[in-house]
Parts: sequence; structure tokens; C-alpha cells
Amino acid sequence: MPLAEVVVRAFSLDLSTYPRWAVILAGTAVAAVALWLLMKVLKWTLWLLIVAVMLGGLAWVAWELVR
Repeated sequence: MPLAEVVVRAFSLDLSTYPRWAVILAGTAVAAVALWLLMKVLKWTLWLLIVAVMLGGLAWVAWELVR
């Protein structure tokens, strides 16, 4: 069996056997969790950016005072 066929068979999932409302509910829950995780990552990224700007500004002030 070729590798490509194994990959296709391993990742194919038939959702037609499940009730439509259950698939929509599960998809909504997965999307909500993914958005929540993305918001957490963006929050920490913004905090790191604020700290980097503050440290950069302080370093620039120190450089101007020394010069």
C-alpha cells in the first residue's frame, strides 16, 4: 500500500453517520476553544510587546543621557 493511500485513509472521517446537530455542536465547541486559545496567545504576545517597547524606550533614554 503506497504511503499516500495510508495517509488518506488515516485522516478520512465520515461524519454523515452522526446527527447533523451533533456535528454542528461539536464544530462550534472546537471553534470556540480554538478562538479562546488564540486570544490567550495574543494577550501574552501583546504583554511581551508592551514590555519590549518599555525596555526599548528606557534603553534609548539611557543612551541619550550617556551620550
